[in-house]
Amino acid sequence: MNTIEIRSLDMDARGVGNLQNEDGTTGKVVFVDGALPGELVEFSTYKKKASWEAATMMSMVRESSQRVDPKCEFFGTCGGCSMQHLDANAQVAIKQRVLEDNLWHISKIKSDIMLRPIIGPTWGYRYRARLSVRHVIKKGTVLVGFHEKKSRYVANMETCEILPAHVSAMLMPLRGLVASLSIVEALPQIELAIGEGVTAMVLRIMAPLTKDDEVKLKAFADQYQVQWWLQTKGPETAEPYYPASSELHYLLPEFGVKMPFKPTDFTQVNHQINRVLVARALRMLDVQKDERIADLFCGLGNFTLPIATLAKEVVGIEGSDALTERALENARHNGLEGKTSFSTRNLFEITAQDFVKLGKFDRFLIDPPRDGAMAVCQALIDLGEIAPELKPRRLVYVSCSPSTLARDAGMLVNQAGYRLSSAGVVNMFPHTSHVESMAVFDLI
Repeated sequence: MNTIEIRSLDMDARGVGNLQNEDGTTGKVVFVDGALPGELVEFSTYKKKASWEAATMMSMVRESSQRVDPKCEFFGTCGGCSMQHLDANAQVAIKQRVLEDNLWHISKIKSDIMLRPIIGPTWGYRYRARLSVRHVIKKGTVLVGFHEKKSRYVANMETCEILPAHVSAMLMPLRGLVASLSIVEALPQIELAIGEGVTAMVLRIMAPLTKDDEVKLKAFADQYQVQWWLQTKGPETAEPYYPASSELHYLLPEFGVKMPFKPTDFTQVNHQINRVLVARALRMLDVQKDERIADLFCGLGNFTLPIATLAKEVVGIEGSDALTERALENARHNGLEGKTSFSTRNLFEITAQDFVKLGKFDRFLIDPPRDGAMAVCQALIDLGEIAPELKPRRLVYVSCSPSTLARDAGMLVNQAGYRLSSAGVVNMFPHTSHVESMAVFDLI
């Protein structure tokens, strides 16, 4: 059996090593499931290509000092986590290295300062989740949970260590409830969203409830303190069902902001980390009370409203009228409508001319989806040609993809006249390979 020394982890948390050629030179890459950096392992290849192989670890020859016992008994089968076998501090260090490597390899830039990572609770942190439902007739059971690793099947998970304890304890009763419903074959998904004191679950139903179903759902809600929502088609069709009076919201207490949301809205999964993230982003943005700020990809106003407590004016920009209207409602809810306005623009197609029409902004907060903010960066490059006086002097960029952040950072540093002043990771998803990060750019 072949052995290999593992030198790093990839974005799927697989160990990465290289075979040795007969002449002693470095050979092709091997990705080994379950192996950690520094380990020497025996492996069996299950997929082979010309330049790489994918393999399973068969035995351990030398173990990493950073290897730990996974807390969850379903780790390795369930695809919800990929790094429970690695010490939590080591997970963060690897994510920081991923960020640095992406910045250098993609754009050949380095940050002036690497920020201390933002970390928080490593268990019970996930306040949002999309749980799949499957009625397995041959086994006579209903499964509710995440998909198995690299599979379309639902994991047979009875508990979950990254969900809050009260939700984890609810998984088995939830399976029993779904199994008892007449629509068991027409209920493919349950979306979880937790607010302050409220646990909401959205049932994606493809058939109407019977009277007996309604009785069972209400009894379950009363017993487990759950608020049911029903969704018949797309996310926009989700409506509260029972009890209808409970409001979902989260708090940003440092800024006195209360943020109402719907369970199908995009909000951060980790509320504790989100509070720290918002606070650090605003400290790095260094907003002054006489300044006009733009919050790009503003969503419901997660950054817009805290910025409004500090700035003269903040403009939230998003690609959907529905979102900008909801963000304005949230501003009114917090008494901040006098310092906020919202504009609907396609930020994936925005131009320098659009920014000229929007007027002078002193600073930008940018929080794009995984695709990044390439059009925004190109617009800033072009703005330097047509109206350089309108370029914001500082940008804070919050990212959920280190590769698109690195690409955009290259545009800002190499073409738009900014320097990368600081950058660091945000451990929003412990025990997964997901890398969230923040970067600060200053106009030179």
